[in-house]
Amino acid sequence: MKGILLAGGSGTRLHPMTLAASKQLLPVYDKPMVYYPLSTLMLAGIKDIMLISTPDDLPQFRRLLGDGSRFGVRFEYAVQPSPDGIAQAFLIGRDWLAGEACALALGDNLIHADHLSTLLRAASARPVGATVFAYQVRDPERYGVVAFDANGKAVEVVEKPAAPTSNWAITGLYFYDHNVSDIARSIKPSARGELEITDLNRVYLEADTLHVEKLSRGCAWLDAGTPDSLLQAATFVQTIQSRTGMLVGCPEEVAFRMGFIDADRLRHHATHLGKTELGRVLMELAEGESA
Repeated sequence: MKGILLAGGSGTRLHPMTLAASKQLLPVYDKPMVYYPLSTLMLAGIKDIMLISTPDDLPQFRRLLGDGSRFGVRFEYAVQPSPDGIAQAFLIGRDWLAGEACALALGDNLIHADHLSTLLRAASARPVGATVFAYQVRDPERYGVVAFDANGKAVEVVEKPAAPTSNWAITGLYFYDHNVSDIARSIKPSARGELEITDLNRVYLEADTLHVEKLSRGCAWLDAGTPDSLLQAATFVQTIQSRTGMLVGCPEEVAFRMGFIDADRLRHHATHLGKTELGRVLMELAEGESA
């Protein structure tokens, strides 16, 4: 399975900050925002990743991430000339995907849970259909929403409903089988002129191949797309890391724990992070493995 990291858009809800930098390059506590969804894809065991961004922002992502070898993965880069919908990512990446299954992570989403890797690996191993993750929210009208019948089966997906029939929002993490590019090519732009990811999910739902995983209370999902949610995400990461000593959304750590890089490589990266707290924790992790 391959992965697409969508880091486009103009970030208008975060102006004026995003007049100078991509939203996904803004800091969420001690790491760039894009590190968090990148870590999520890596936790699913994905090593081939395409990052899609705007023509102006793509060079900055290249500078930050390079070819991916630092994390034991391989990066490809592609341009989204204009923000024409999330599902457009599968048209942009169609040739690169070459008929393989794909996971898509939105560049401003943070998902954290102790058992997250298990959920992700199960989703990536599912040979047919699509898997999305749902999370209960107070303001479902802001999101794509999934509704369930009395038996807990998904029966409806709606984009930003005016009168939501459910408070289960679909998070910015999606797993699709090898048919996804063909399905994306078949859907039509919505009234706002975008290829909606909800319309793509509806195709799988109508084929009875949409699997919905409900994220429990032990999980956290944060969409860092507004000033308030950006601050909340930073506070969440700072609290978890300072209280537990465990890192959140650190691709170097994930790469090491997943076996993508060894202790020597991790030590090298920790050294380059200098006297930062992040560098110190990574060095302790590398030295502990070597002891």
